[in-house]
Amino acid sequence: MKRFSLSDIPLGVYLVATAVIALVTAGILLLMQNISERQREGRQDAFRVVALSEDVVDPKQWGLNYPMQYDAYLRAVDIERTRYGGSEAIQKLDKDDRWRTIWAGMPFSVDFREDRGHAYMLIDQRESERVKQFKQPGACLHCHSSVLPAYYQKGIEAGVPPENREEAIYKGFEIINPMPYAEATKLVEHPITCNDCHTPENMAIRVTRPAFIDGIRALARSDYAVPHLPSIERWRAGDRKSEYDPNTMASRQEMRSLVCAQCHVEYYFAGQEKKVTYPWHQGLTIEAIYSYYQGIGFKDWRHKLTEAPTLKAQHPEFEMWSQGVHAANGVACADCHMPYQRVGAVKISDHHVRSPMLNINNACQTCHHQSERDILARVNLIQDRTFAQMDRATGALVALINDIQAAKANGAPEDRIAQAQEFQRKASFWVDYVNAENSMGFHAPQETMRILGEAIDYARQGQLAIAPWATPKP
Repeated sequence: MKRFSLSDIPLGVYLVATAVIALVTAGILLLMQNISERQREGRQDAFRVVALSEDVVDPKQWGLNYPMQYDAYLRAVDIERTRYGGSEAIQKLDKDDRWRTIWAGMPFSVDFREDRGHAYMLIDQRESERVKQFKQPGACLHCHSSVLPAYYQKGIEAGVPPENREEAIYKGFEIINPMPYAEATKLVEHPITCNDCHTPENMAIRVTRPAFIDGIRALARSDYAVPHLPSIERWRAGDRKSEYDPNTMASRQEMRSLVCAQCHVEYYFAGQEKKVTYPWHQGLTIEAIYSYYQGIGFKDWRHKLTEAPTLKAQHPEFEMWSQGVHAANGVACADCHMPYQRVGAVKISDHHVRSPMLNINNACQTCHHQSERDILARVNLIQDRTFAQMDRATGALVALINDIQAAKANGAPEDRIAQAQEFQRKASFWVDYVNAENSMGFHAPQETMRILGEAIDYARQGQLAIAPWATPKP
């Protein structure tokens, strides 16, 4: 039997086989090279073009090192509208005149415009009639500008050693808070920028706002359960020799909410010092916040039509989110409003901060596997129902205000008027809490509907307290 040898292979077949093996080998080598390059690219989160420091506020400079994040940050100028948010800075009082009655005697009754993105936070504040027609403090800059360098500089001028940066920032915070806004706003140039949420050394997430740090520490010292912030629960279980410090104790996932909670919260200006204060001393629920205000005897203004000591809710997104299903399941603010994305092989947070409804694929479908149409329909249903219930609560509150005016004119007893005023104070805060919270109920649908239902009840109880005097007798 003849033995097989390579010489028996036809030359053409041999050449084809050799070529195929060479191509496969080359392909494997190219694939390995591509994988290696992608891995190296994935590890490269920055391009060290300029040296960044705490004094660098201009986001353009940060963008030289972090171009992908900066490119997304610049897109915050968009004004694409969702069903209940965004767009031009339209005057919302013209759409629902009842809020002029609800806020009679305070600046919001003059100017209440549509909220817009981070790019507009400083310019919209400077142009608001609430600033132009009324005296406002420098405390407003705490959340409307990149104010850390101004705090630091004022602290240094007050005698704090430059190396004590945190102390200088806190001292500057105290100095700028009571300054007239027209004077204080000259100290800043930019809305929120990179150094407000990131360290210049390595872009690590951090919290920087003095009022937030005070507020989260007050919350940690309270008895209020915060299972969605496990680092606080761990601190409570420890020796408590030092104050709770989110920058060293909170997880990265917690920080992806806490950086937002620096400003998207309920707050008030305390005392003549106009100190920005978060009312979290008894917890994050609306009842806990109201109880705190009651305990210190605080009011934002005395209502012009009824003389009730009234509260103005701000923008309690963090507090409302804390009551919702996403917080309970460890979903952070940034997971929905700044979802992770791939740019080449690099994984970054999308710094085009916006409504998840404008980015459903990345913001929602990572966890929810319904179609975009079904997700949008579900959100619209929640928000439409919330808006309808808020409309009813708004009407009930205005009816109470009208009845108090009539009862006062008809000689109602002072104790009955006081009862009605207290119900107005609660109903007004409850309705405004939802109105000021920028998710139209989505962050915590069940909690939102509960609050609005109670608002209606408070308004109707107030009307019952003065019913005999609210309608003139024939």
